Amino acid sequence: MSDWLSSTWEPNWRSFQYFNLYRLVLAGLFLLAMLFPNELTARLNLLPTPSMLALTGGYMVAVIAGLLLSIHWPARFNFQLSLQMLVDVSVVSLIMLVAGGVSSGLGVLLLVSLAAASLVGRGHLVLLYAAMATLAVLCIQIYGILVLRFDEASVVQAGFISAGFFATAILARLLGQRVMINEDLARRRGIALDNQIRISQRIVERMQDGILIVSDEGAVGRYNPVAASMLGLPDEERLMLATVAPTLAEALADWGNGADDTLLVAGAAGRELQARFERTSSSDHEVLIFLEDVSRIKERAQQMKLASLGRLTASIAHEIRNPLSAISHAGELLREERRGEMQDRLLRILNDNVIRLDRIVQDVLQLGRQSRAEPEPLVLDEFCSSFVEHFLAAESLPSDSVQLSVPASAHICFDRSHLHQILWNLLSNALRHSTRGRAAIRLEVCVEATGGQVELHVIDDGPGVPDVVREQIFEPFFTTHHQGTGLGLFIARELCAANGATLSIGANAPGGHFIIAGRNDKCLVAEASDGRAAN
Repeated sequence: MSDWLSSTWEPNWRSFQYFNLYRLVLAGLFLLAMLFPNELTARLNLLPTPSMLALTGGYMVAVIAGLLLSIHWPARFNFQLSLQMLVDVSVVSLIMLVAGGVSSGLGVLLLVSLAAASLVGRGHLVLLYAAMATLAVLCIQIYGILVLRFDEASVVQAGFISAGFFATAILARLLGQRVMINEDLARRRGIALDNQIRISQRIVERMQDGILIVSDEGAVGRYNPVAASMLGLPDEERLMLATVAPTLAEALADWGNGADDTLLVAGAAGRELQARFERTSSSDHEVLIFLEDVSRIKERAQQMKLASLGRLTASIAHEIRNPLSAISHAGELLREERRGEMQDRLLRILNDNVIRLDRIVQDVLQLGRQSRAEPEPLVLDEFCSSFVEHFLAAESLPSDSVQLSVPASAHICFDRSHLHQILWNLLSNALRHSTRGRAAIRLEVCVEATGGQVELHVIDDGPGVPDVVREQIFEPFFTTHHQGTGLGLFIARELCAANGATLSIGANAPGGHFIIAGRNDKCLVAEASDGRAAN
């Protein structure tokens, strides 16, 4: 046996136990042969003499002991197998001597035992067993010729059967090696397959996309947790796709009829999902369905856009701001020279555009270096009153231009500077589109009785937001104003998200209507956690 087989060989106790069962049957046949009528076993000369009964009875006891030992003490495999083979060779050889030597045909029993031992044994020990059987057969045959007057020519037959012992041992050993190699290969491939299945299951479970396997009959075979969450699948054994996800089942039917591979379907809780179908090569002709949340796709695209924007802001400070400062300084120097009304008008245009460009640069730079939110509980009555007062003074507006409505007990968990920046942007937009009359802008705060939800509504009396631009209103660089940068609302929504709040556009009432939705209990929970940590 090669070194590799020797290092990976493991005793096959189950096969050894089957071998002992065969020997037990053989011992029982020897005992029965002496009980049969003499005319049936006359050729074997197995008479129920005390010596033969003792020999076959002892063989039966040795076989039973070997069987019990292999079952209850699975250790020292080679020793047990060698001992059992020594018993077999000794007993069968003695019975052959009584039955007339090799001419009795009992040597076949040794061939069977050698073949079985070679299949379950290890290495060169099988040659030892063949040598033991050869010496025993030759010895009893020579003894029979010299003492019991066996036919002298029978020694040639003994030589042939001895050669058969070695041939049987070698061929059975080669077959056993091939079986061992195949068993080890199957074992290693089984382990690799099991590991691959475990890794695949973990990958599928951790995927952010939903995966379903659906049969031709529309039964959902397997799915990952993300798919269960997207579709709201119940925890049941057999699910029909048409029952748990009818829109997905319709999309699958459309795909089967020649539609595109990627379709939009409705998921649980109003989710919009993108489904992609792919037929497998399995014998059951199952279909793989990949589900992806459309909002996550949009968020990923937005993140890529922000990453590009971040790289852009790194060069804006030097490439734009420095030349812009030089243009502004040159304009100030020219303004000091009084050359006429036309020059003053051109300088005003130059100054206005320099200010506009500087504001765009500031907005872009602010977008690239948004500070981390530090929420705190804010009393909205005090905060909004101070903010409105500051806004009116900065815009030189009458005190009745902004109507404020805030419950006395309302508060929100928000970063103070972020909320100030968001409201300033919303009220500036509202002022731009309003009539600038009395109560042209309304700032209203609503508090839900349950749930801890707080909403800040900014409403103007202008023409409102057209339906055609509602989907794009929060996209970066989208603006309907010739002097706008298109970043104000986008930054405002990002700041809301950083504080765990949302910024959305409501129905025109009658003008533009924007809603900041936050909570008033998050800071309390955080403070309680900090208090427990401190204690």
